[in-house]
Amino acid sequence: MSIQQAQLAGGLRVVTERMPDVRSVSFGVEVGTGSRDEPEAIAGASHFLEHLLFKGTEKRSGREISEAVDAAGGDMNACTARESTMFYVRLLGEDADLGLDLLCDTVLHPTLAADDLEVERQVILEEILQHDDDPGDVVHEQWAEALFADHPLGRDPLGSYDSVTGTSAGEVRQFFTAHYRPENMVVAAAGNLDHDEVVAAVEARFAGREGGAAPGRTTPGDAQERLVVEEDDTEQVHLVVGVRGLACDDDDRHAIAVLEHALGGGLSSRLWQKVREERGLAYSVYSFRSQYQGAGTLGVYAGTAPKHLEEVLGLVTAELDAVAAGGITERERQIAVGHLVGELALSLEDSGSRMARIGRAVLVHGHVRTYDEVVARLRAVTLDDVAAVAERVLSRSRTLALVGPVDAATLTGW
Repeated sequence: MSIQQAQLAGGLRVVTERMPDVRSVSFGVEVGTGSRDEPEAIAGASHFLEHLLFKGTEKRSGREISEAVDAAGGDMNACTARESTMFYVRLLGEDADLGLDLLCDTVLHPTLAADDLEVERQVILEEILQHDDDPGDVVHEQWAEALFADHPLGRDPLGSYDSVTGTSAGEVRQFFTAHYRPENMVVAAAGNLDHDEVVAAVEARFAGREGGAAPGRTTPGDAQERLVVEEDDTEQVHLVVGVRGLACDDDDRHAIAVLEHALGGGLSSRLWQKVREERGLAYSVYSFRSQYQGAGTLGVYAGTAPKHLEEVLGLVTAELDAVAAGGITERERQIAVGHLVGELALSLEDSGSRMARIGRAVLVHGHVRTYDEVVARLRAVTLDDVAAVAERVLSRSRTLALVGPVDAATLTGW
């Protein structure tokens, strides 16, 4: 088998995928903690750690880590999401031992020095300011916050200006100690590698580490804001409208993927054709979905001139109503399935993508489905499946977020 799993005595899970025809290898550490799991007072702590872990370890400075990766022609980085944080390195197979050593050292032995925290605090505050200057980013965060009112799933993983300013070095260290433990981690590897050798190398580096647990999570309640408007002096009005979607383990998750693509996921989708191609009312219009533990989202974004807001909003809501009532056509189903299958195949062309896929699968589901298994599930989705999930999800209460030169008082029906 090309994909193999193991669980170490300390609780750490290891998953690998052998790719004998590539020259690269990618390693990743998935930590099952993200912004959803942070106390509100230290919102952004996971993102803080994403930055801080590269500042130095007990035996390497941050500069030494960077130089080692650059000298090997590799790439090392991290990303923070609402339910996980991933650290990864990708480099030539001949440098696999170096890459794994750098990654494990970074994740297991960071200094988390107070001086480094102050430097990264300023970097993150600049990142927040940059984010706040982009109305397309702001409207998505405003929408999520309104959709999951009073629940941490609605928070921006960056944290807020106030929470980042107020978080102390001690609080970050406590958060690290509580969450960065083997039973809340998955080590994933893909490329020209041997599974048993990777497991042995990981086990040696995690020796003496044990315990931890996935964070306890609450499911979002019913609280939800219907409309949020941020007036801003922008050239366009940016809008997101949508509903709560499906959880990551929902049996209808493949059907909603087909539905979302037909709605606004591609160049032939309903919204792209009706809003952009037929009427020229937006440069960017698309649908999107996300799936979490116990919750999810399904939404539509568009940016349009203020004078076209009413028409664009009308077209979007009309399509949501139409799909909720009648599903999609057979041709739309065929196109969506074909796109999703091709997109999956193309995403697996390099070791980094494969590593990320298998690591997340083990973290979320406890196992990895093969490419053929996923394709079979997508191709098994019927029109009745899509119609059922459309009625189930799109009939839910909608939330609308707007950023731009718009007066909330003029929005009737919201």
